[in-house]
Amino acid sequence: MPTSFCGTWDMVSNVNFEGYMIALGISAYLRKIALKLKLKKVIEQQGDQYIVKTLSSLRNYTIIFRVGEEFAESTQGLDNRHVKSLVKWEGHKLVCEQIGEKKNRGWTHWIEGDKLHLELYCEGEVCKQVFKKNT
Repeated sequence: MPTSFCGTWDMVSNVNFEGYMIALGISAYLRKIALKLKLKKVIEQQGDQYIVKTLSSLRNYTIIFRVGEEFAESTQGLDNRHVKSLVKWEGHKLVCEQIGEKKNRGWTHWIEGDKLHLELYCEGEVCKQVFKKNT
């Protein structure tokens, strides 16, 4: 049985977020604002469908997917691109590959202890975020 990611998670660390945003082509102005944000993740599962919300005081972003089913994703509010995304299980990690204008783009979520880890990657840049479950 895969690990449950469900819950509300508060960010505790965010390493190389700026490098990741530069790889995405996000403007210096927006990067400066985004670096000050403390993100919150809300992850829900309804049957075989996952709903992942990334919340901040600036923008919110929601992704809805089923593991193993490719879907069209609009990264509206992030870098405003259209990608084809596919999320799959690799052991106890949820891994997403995003095919589009940017090369080697995607993310990986996993849990270690009481922490939710997220690695975001694009064109050789890797951002490592860690979240703690909000109790």
